[in-house]
Amino acid sequence: MRPDLTQLRDLVEGSPGFGRGATAAVPEAAIRAAEALIGPLPPSYRWWLAEFGRGRAGRADIATVAPPEFADDDHEAVTAGWRLAGNRLCFAVEPDCADSHCFVLDRVGEAGEGEYPVVRRDGIDGDEYPVAESFAGFLAVEVARSRGLREGPNPTLARLWRSTPGVLLGNGVLVYGPHRIQERNEFFDVARRAPHWVLIGDDGAGGGLFMRRHGRDRTRVYRLDPGAIGQDIDDRGESLTDDLLGWLREGGAGEAPAAGGSPRESDAGPVPVGRRDRPSSA
Repeated sequence: MRPDLTQLRDLVEGSPGFGRGATAAVPEAAIRAAEALIGPLPPSYRWWLAEFGRGRAGRADIATVAPPEFADDDHEAVTAGWRLAGNRLCFAVEPDCADSHCFVLDRVGEAGEGEYPVVRRDGIDGDEYPVAESFAGFLAVEVARSRGLREGPNPTLARLWRSTPGVLLGNGVLVYGPHRIQERNEFFDVARRAPHWVLIGDDGAGGGLFMRRHGRDRTRVYRLDPGAIGQDIDDRGESLTDDLLGWLREGGAGEAPAAGGSPRESDAGPVPVGRRDRPSSA
């Protein structure tokens, strides 16, 4: 799933734990100059550089683009000579020679052309472990872990977050990222009213999107008014798909908001809670 940059901005701005410091946006010309030295950079990482320039995710300092005269020897520069080794480009390092994170330059992952998968390299033995399918997914995974969500509330959503921190479709369907999902579930008291389920998103017109947190079928998505939920979401809700990522790639095919609803524009931000998603008093 390609990274949704609108949701990526929402994630970064809604996650105080990111140590962005003072904004130091990198000009496009400087990014292109860096790419001339080390090759094309992933779109979501380019976005980070153009928006923030430098920062930190968890304990890892994220590399930036240094002025040309320091391109090779600035420790923080992504163009520093030690960062590119074969088909690995190190873009984030934890302090005290701890773990590092690298783009895998010879593989295209689930996030599509241009986005490289991310691996974590152990600072002691050098072993590598898969982390995400894109830079945006790396940030989403870091936020999920910092919020106690581990990889995600179920395997399907964890797989999505490894590529993008949520998705907003043109028809108003929104699948939440790790920065938003806890607040939405707490608001509707899902853990108490439907303890085996998780609210993963909404349709922009009052309908919630639910998946099982526990049990055998954790791939099917149901739509139901969040004010009407209980243990029987699978009986009362409308079954939408058993392939969330495929359904999103198709634009939520055939699943526009109900009549009378107003789909959100992709750049309009979240719809006010009071209008679309306050639970009924019943």
